[in-house]
Amino acid sequence: MTTDWTPLRSELQVWREAGLTLPLWWRDDDAIAPSRQLDRLVDLSSRTGLPVHLAVIPRDASQGLVDQVADQPNLVPVVHGWAHQNHAPEGQKKSEFRLHRPLASIVSDARHGFLRLQESFGDRLCPMFVPPWNRIAPEVTAELAEIGYQFLSTATPRTRRDAAPGLTQINTHLDPIDWRGTRGLADPNALIAKTVSMLQDRREGRADPTEPFGVLTHHLVHDQQIWDFTEALLGCLMAGPTRVWSAEPH
Repeated sequence: MTTDWTPLRSELQVWREAGLTLPLWWRDDDAIAPSRQLDRLVDLSSRTGLPVHLAVIPRDASQGLVDQVADQPNLVPVVHGWAHQNHAPEGQKKSEFRLHRPLASIVSDARHGFLRLQESFGDRLCPMFVPPWNRIAPEVTAELAEIGYQFLSTATPRTRRDAAPGLTQINTHLDPIDWRGTRGLADPNALIAKTVSMLQDRREGRADPTEPFGVLTHHLVHDQQIWDFTEALLGCLMAGPTRVWSAEPH
């Protein structure tokens, strides 16, 4: 199958002619240790000029990862739950931060994740909470700002700017992996069409045009096709009327 980038380039040209700018950001999930895949992620970030918000699993984060992040200014560590452990009953969608346990225990895990990575990364840690599987109960969301979080990131276009008082919602919008099927690259032309549709929704007022458009990756499970598509996607977006977004603490 030939991948046709023309629809996305055309939509970005419409944005340019309309004087619009697309805020763009990148999140990559499930980091725990240095790896060749992480090296490749860093290299791609450097070549595209787009920082990676690296969602680190606090319980399992290694000192080697901490050291690597310290040497790579393009890696922005954020908190990815606590243990990336599913607590949902069999038959329900996986989650670590929905109400399948006492609320106090769930909030305690969110706090431990923040403190553990704050101790590891210091001022480099971005106060963003990324719940595993992009799922979180509203009751948990309401407690995050008090812990010290300033951002919540899940998936799909946000419906409002603030997830809770003091907590800004910054979601991801395009994940190239076919998680429910091959677990390889999803249909690339369908991914491009989806991106174009979301950009049109922003341009025509059906979605929040101020929310940074988020690309979501998972470096540990990428095959060559996923790497190639991600690089081409980021290159196409960065060639458009885009503005690099990186989370800055309030």
